[in-house]
Order: sequence, then C-alpha cells, then structure tokens
Amino acid sequence: MQDIQFDINGKTFHAITAGTPGKPLLLFLHGFPEYCGAWAGILPSLAEDYYCVAPDQRGYGQSWRGPDVADYATKHLAADVLAMIEKFGKGTAAALIGHDWGASVAYACAMRAPDGMIERLIIANGVHPAPFQKELAAGGAQTAASQYIEWLRADGSENALAENDFERMFGLFAKHMDMRWLTDDLRKAYHAAWRDAAGVRGMVNWYRATPLLVAKPGEPIPADKLPVWDQAALCITMPHLLIWGMKDTALLPETRNELAQYCDDLTIVEHADADHWIIHQQPDWVADQISTYLLQTT
Repeated sequence: MQDIQFDINGKTFHAITAGTPGKPLLLFLHGFPEYCGAWAGILPSLAEDYYCVAPDQRGYGQSWRGPDVADYATKHLAADVLAMIEKFGKGTAAALIGHDWGASVAYACAMRAPDGMIERLIIANGVHPAPFQKELAAGGAQTAASQYIEWLRADGSENALAENDFERMFGLFAKHMDMRWLTDDLRKAYHAAWRDAAGVRGMVNWYRATPLLVAKPGEPIPADKLPVWDQAALCITMPHLLIWGMKDTALLPETRNELAQYCDDLTIVEHADADHWIIHQQPDWVADQISTYLLQTT
C-alpha cells in the first residue's frame, strides 16, 4: 500500500492506496472515530483487479480540518467524495464502499451522483438516512443506543474525548463490542490520527452538522417535527450490497427494516459473529463479499 496526498478545491487530503491507477476504482470511506487505516486489512485483497483508494475524510487523520461546524455539512462531505471519483476514477467508481459515517456519506453520494458515476454501492454496518431518522425519533431501542450522539454534539466533547490519552474515545470504540482486533500498534496509530482535542474537533463536528434529530428514550418525536424529505430523491438506483455484522449494538437491525423501499436492487449478507467493527474483525470475509458481489454484478 502507498500513502498519497492530493488536493481537492485547494484543500489537501491524505489517502492510502493499493493496486494500479487506471484499473476500476474502489473508493473506501471510513467512519467515526477512525481514519483511512480502517481499511488496511481489506485493500490488499482487492488490489489485483482494482485501484483501491481509502482517504482520510475531511476532519480526520492527515486530511484538511475545517474550523467551522458548517464545513462538515453533508453537501461538502459528498462533494469531496465525488471529486475523488473524478480524480482517481476519471469520473467513474466501480464501487463506493462505506462503513459507519462513511456509509452515510456514501448514501449521500449515491443520491447525488450523475447516472453511471457510481456503478455499485457497498455498505458495511451503516445506515440510509431515512430509516435511521425514523428509528432515532421512535424513542425505542435505537433511540437509546444513539444517545451518545447528543453527548458528542455538546460543547467541549472533544476535550473530554482527548483526556487521559483518549480514555473516553477508546471507551466509545469498545462499548459492548469485540475489540480483540485492536492491537497495541493499532491503538498507537489511532492515537496519532486523533492527535489531540483540536484534532478530534473536526471529527465531532460531523455530529454537530447533521440535521438528524434524536429523541429521548421513551419520548418519540412527532412526525410533523421531523425533516421532510422527498422519497424519490433518496432512492438508490445502482446495485447495492449491505454487509451486516449481526452483533452490532450501535446500529440495530431495525435501522434497515425499510431500506428496500429506497433501493432498486438490494442484496444483504450477514455475519452472525461480527459486530459494528466487522471490517476489522472479519476483513478477509468482507473482502470476499465485496469481490464476489462485484463479479456477480459485472
């Protein structure tokens, strides 16, 4: 794998790559609280046939960190990724692949991209905004599981996350999850990517910028208080694979219950023994699911 730096609209970004430029592009988007290295166990398995690019998204790792919450609005996050497809894939990605927050950006790009720009959408334990907003507002199990969002949005959360060598950040990472994959070397790598409280601020600003509303447990938000979205504008028209670790306690299965309503061509594969960190726990299996799907939908 190689480390690269590149500019988009005057902003500098960092990525890891594997494979040969010019081959079909696979663009990988990490989530919170990660960085491009989240995909390091998967890229080499796909590099023979594809050009694999995993960027640090804005606010993360070695990429540009905007000073304002508004810098992390979805339209800017999606614009970054669409520009990366232009740069690395000459306007076409064989697949856009996202996990966690990276999945949210991938969905946004799939909704906005011109026809043919994103040939396939692949998501690992991530959510489409419409079914997710419904569950966040319902006051039930997903509402309870997502209360950390409100804590992250609060002023100063970046300071609390960075204290005591990121003790609370690692606590968020590990809560109810299997963390045997997080070696000492990986802990150091995450520590370096997060840097300090100022480094964490851009990451947390993703939560502050999102319009998603989170109810209090047992207190649903009335439907007329929720964002009004045009369902047609939220449709995923390209072939879409959802990879799901069934032991995820951060994103529960009900977040995907209505996903098929928004997808023209949806395939779901499940791993019974993986959780939210499936791309770390089962990298070979995930890479195999991606490869198989790409071959099946060629």
